[in-house]
Amino acid sequence: MMKNKKFKSVISLCLALILLFETEGTIKALADKLPYDSYNYDYREYIHYTPAAYIPERTVTGLDLSYQGEPIGKFTNPQDLCKSPSGNIYIADTGNNRIVVLDPTMKQVVKIISAFDNGGKEDKFNSPYGVCVSERGWLYVADFKNKRIVVLDENDVLMQIIENPQSESLEDGYVFSPMKVTVDYADRAYVIAQNMFEGIMVFENNGNFSNFFGTIQVEISVWDKFWKRMATKEERSNQMLYIPTEFTGIDIDPEGFVYASNIDPKGVQGVRRLNPQGEDVIKKGENENLGGDLAFTTSTYNQYAGPSQFTDVVYRSKGIYSCLDRRRGRIFTYDHEGNLLYIFGGLGTQAGTFQLPVAVEDIGGRIVVLDATKAAILCFQETEYGRLINEAVGLRYDGDEAEAVEIWGRVLELDENNELANTGIGKAYLTAGDYELAMHYLELGMARDYYSIAYKRYRNEILTANASWVLTGGLVLIAAWVVIKKVKKKKRGAVDLG
Repeated sequence: MMKNKKFKSVISLCLALILLFETEGTIKALADKLPYDSYNYDYREYIHYTPAAYIPERTVTGLDLSYQGEPIGKFTNPQDLCKSPSGNIYIADTGNNRIVVLDPTMKQVVKIISAFDNGGKEDKFNSPYGVCVSERGWLYVADFKNKRIVVLDENDVLMQIIENPQSESLEDGYVFSPMKVTVDYADRAYVIAQNMFEGIMVFENNGNFSNFFGTIQVEISVWDKFWKRMATKEERSNQMLYIPTEFTGIDIDPEGFVYASNIDPKGVQGVRRLNPQGEDVIKKGENENLGGDLAFTTSTYNQYAGPSQFTDVVYRSKGIYSCLDRRRGRIFTYDHEGNLLYIFGGLGTQAGTFQLPVAVEDIGGRIVVLDATKAAILCFQETEYGRLINEAVGLRYDGDEAEAVEIWGRVLELDENNELANTGIGKAYLTAGDYELAMHYLELGMARDYYSIAYKRYRNEILTANASWVLTGGLVLIAAWVVIKKVKKKKRGAVDLG
């Protein structure tokens, strides 16, 4: 009987080991099949490879689609896509001068908009660059070469044309060439226009230009200022112009804050969160960097050298937003505190990689990227690792730190070095008043500020708990010191008498 039990135990152990190796082999095989690395940066800004947060699901091209029984043909240089409140997907098929509307599954074409009635005459788009659908379901098209914003209602009836803005703040002869557009709850249009460095252009719901929004001021170093004074006229003419940076992508969250991406030459901040006054109120996290890759080469022989170049941004939910890096084809996702959650994507010709990514959107929990050169929409689905991080961050955003502890623990099972998970657990224990455990996890998460708070509270807790002993001990020491002093004094007196 004993031998049978031992035999069964050995068999069970062997089966468990086989299952473990098969599972690890499956995970490794899946990672090896991905056409890109999944990684993050630790506190010291070293690369830390992680499980994949998102993996390629499928690719959608115009050749895969038909409308009313006829193929729609391939997309040509598409430049933007957006999701409507109804869930339909609008694609700016720029080279074909049309807007293609897909259902939420992106398998059926709902309609194709290439012309509309304008005062009794047929009017057409000319290189529609950007698209947005407002809360009321109206379509806004940045009709680039026609130098206007076209506004159509849900039945494709022309409601408004925004063109030729007039203002004293605009230079004489300014040519309005809109590239990206988004709309807030009050139907104000926020427009990124070509060669407009003063900021995002804001148009009221009547179509009138209102003001510039969120201008990015370029900081000039002391050395640059000195050199500009000392340089000759010819040398100054060859210097880079110190002009504000253009925005590249735009989105609005449910609270009315504008998320805008830009290309930062220093790679420090490629996205902003602008309040109604146009002030940047975004949080930058522990390393104060919202510029994508922290490690990059500056070699002139590498076409991908230099910092990330954010070309678009999408606000997702619960304070989470994702930025698209066109330089290396990566998607960087941050939370509301500016912490980098995960990175995925890459350039290449394999399925799941990009050649020229231009727009990013969140569609039903999937991340979709529009590639202008591939003329395709690439869809990525979240893995268990990505889902757990999104869920934990969402709970923390809602203030449910305790609820997030279990989720963060499961993240650590998949990635034991995840600093954000350790910090999340540490914050939960800090809120719950377990300062000793909080210190342990916050130290692992390299969260210095929160660790200091936990340490001070833990120290105060220890002092408070032992206050009576400390006071008693202090009184005993004082009494002992007084007695010793008196004894010494008596001894000295006895010596003097002798």
